[in-house]
Amino acid sequence: QVQLVESGGGLVQAGGSLRLSCAASGRTFSSYSMGWFRQAPGKERVFVAAISRSGGSASYADSVKGRFTISRDNAKNTVYLQMNSLKPEDTAVYYCAAANTITVVITKTRYNYWGQGTQVTVSS
Repeated sequence: QVQLVESGGGLVQAGGSLRLSCAASGRTFSSYSMGWFRQAPGKERVFVAAISRSGGSASYADSVKGRFTISRDNAKNTVYLQMNSLKPEDTAVYYCAAANTITVVITKTRYNYWGQGTQVTVSS
Protein backbone atom coordinates (compact mmCIF):
# COMPACT_ATOMS: atom_id res chain seq x y z
CA GLN A 1 0.00 0.00 0.00
CA VAL A 2 1.26 3.46 -0.93
CA GLN A 3 -0.27 6.72 0.15
CA LEU A 4 0.44 9.83 -1.87
CA VAL A 5 -0.01 13.44 -0.77
CA GLU A 6 0.45 16.30 -3.23
CA SER A 7 1.32 19.87 -2.30
CA GLY A 8 2.55 23.06 -3.92
CA GLY A 9 -0.45 24.02 -5.98
CA GLY A 10 -1.85 27.53 -6.04
CA LEU A 11 -2.66 30.59 -8.11
CA VAL A 12 0.00 32.00 -10.40
CA GLN A 13 0.09 34.44 -13.27
CA ALA A 14 0.82 33.30 -16.80
CA GLY A 15 4.55 32.96 -17.32
CA GLY A 16 5.14 32.10 -13.70
CA SER A 17 6.40 28.94 -12.05
CA LEU A 18 5.27 26.43 -9.47
CA ARG A 19 6.83 23.30 -8.04
CA LEU A 20 4.54 20.48 -7.05
CA SER A 21 5.62 17.84 -4.57
CA CYS A 22 4.20 14.42 -3.92
CA ALA A 23 5.20 12.69 -0.71
CA ALA A 24 4.78 8.93 -0.54
CA SER A 25 4.39 6.75 2.50
CA GLY A 26 6.03 3.38 2.89
CA ARG A 27 9.49 2.01 2.44
CA THR A 28 9.10 0.84 -1.14
CA PHE A 29 8.88 4.18 -2.93
CA SER A 30 11.89 3.34 -5.10
CA SER A 31 10.02 0.29 -6.39
CA TYR A 32 7.44 2.44 -8.15
CA SER A 33 7.50 4.42 -11.32
CA MET A 34 5.80 7.75 -10.68
CA GLY A 35 3.65 9.99 -12.78
CA TRP A 36 1.81 13.27 -12.81
CA PHE A 37 -1.60 13.68 -14.42
CA ARG A 38 -3.98 16.61 -14.58
CA GLN A 39 -7.70 17.08 -14.93
CA ALA A 40 -9.32 20.30 -16.04
CA PRO A 41 -13.01 20.96 -15.30
CA GLY A 42 -15.24 18.87 -17.51
CA LYS A 43 -12.33 17.03 -19.08
CA GLU A 44 -10.64 13.67 -18.68
CA ARG A 45 -7.60 13.13 -16.54
CA VAL A 46 -4.58 13.22 -18.83
CA PHE A 47 -0.93 12.34 -18.67
CA VAL A 48 1.58 15.09 -17.90
CA ALA A 49 4.90 13.46 -17.01
CA ALA A 50 6.35 10.23 -15.67
CA ILE A 51 9.65 9.06 -14.28
CA SER A 52 11.20 5.65 -13.84
CA ARG A 53 12.02 4.04 -10.52
CA SER A 54 15.63 5.18 -10.56
CA GLY A 55 14.88 8.58 -12.05
CA GLY A 56 17.02 7.80 -15.06
CA SER A 57 14.20 7.98 -17.58
CA ALA A 58 11.33 10.40 -17.99
CA SER A 59 8.53 11.08 -20.42
CA TYR A 60 6.41 14.17 -21.02
CA ALA A 61 3.21 15.11 -22.76
CA ASP A 62 3.85 17.25 -25.82
CA SER A 63 1.90 20.10 -24.26
CA VAL A 64 4.40 20.48 -21.40
CA LYS A 65 7.64 19.39 -23.01
CA GLY A 66 10.35 21.98 -22.46
CA ARG A 67 8.39 23.73 -19.70
CA PHE A 68 7.85 21.04 -17.04
CA THR A 69 10.44 18.81 -15.38
CA ILE A 70 9.72 15.73 -13.33
CA SER A 71 12.25 14.51 -10.77
CA ARG A 72 12.35 12.30 -7.71
CA ASP A 73 14.30 11.92 -4.51
CA ASN A 74 14.09 8.31 -3.38
CA ALA A 75 15.76 9.13 -0.07
CA LYS A 76 12.90 11.52 0.69
CA ASN A 77 10.13 9.39 -0.87
CA THR A 78 9.14 12.40 -2.95
CA VAL A 79 8.47 13.15 -6.59
CA TYR A 80 8.43 16.70 -7.94
CA LEU A 81 7.00 18.52 -10.90
CA GLN A 82 8.71 21.81 -11.71
CA MET A 83 6.41 23.87 -13.88
CA ASN A 84 7.78 26.90 -15.70
CA SER A 85 6.31 29.29 -18.26
CA LEU A 86 2.84 28.42 -17.07
CA LYS A 87 -0.12 29.08 -19.32
CA PRO A 88 -3.83 29.47 -18.52
CA GLU A 89 -4.45 26.14 -20.24
CA ASP A 90 -2.30 24.47 -17.57
CA THR A 91 -5.07 25.18 -15.06
CA ALA A 92 -6.22 21.87 -13.59
CA VAL A 93 -6.12 19.61 -10.59
CA TYR A 94 -2.78 17.83 -10.64
CA TYR A 95 -2.50 14.27 -9.38
CA CYS A 96 0.53 12.14 -8.69
CA ALA A 97 0.35 8.40 -9.11
CA ALA A 98 2.49 5.34 -8.49
CA ALA A 99 2.84 2.34 -10.80
CA ASN A 100 4.38 -0.95 -9.75
CA THR A 101 6.43 -1.23 -12.94
CA ILE A 102 10.04 -0.99 -14.01
CA THR A 103 9.57 1.30 -16.99
CA VAL A 104 8.09 4.76 -17.40
CA VAL A 105 4.30 4.53 -17.66
CA ILE A 106 2.12 7.03 -19.49
CA THR A 107 -1.18 5.13 -19.36
CA LYS A 108 -3.31 6.06 -16.37
CA THR A 109 -4.93 2.64 -16.11
CA ARG A 110 -1.56 1.11 -15.26
CA TYR A 111 -1.17 3.21 -12.13
CA ASN A 112 -1.96 1.48 -8.86
CA TYR A 113 -2.14 4.39 -6.41
CA TRP A 114 -3.30 7.99 -6.67
CA GLY A 115 -3.09 11.09 -4.54
CA GLN A 116 -6.00 13.41 -3.83
CA GLY A 117 -4.75 16.14 -6.13
CA THR A 118 -3.67 19.75 -5.82
CA GLN A 119 -5.24 22.68 -7.65
CA VAL A 120 -3.15 24.76 -10.03
CA THR A 121 -4.73 27.92 -11.41
CA VAL A 122 -2.94 30.08 -13.98
CA SER A 123 -4.40 33.52 -14.57
CA SER A 124 -3.99 35.40 -17.84
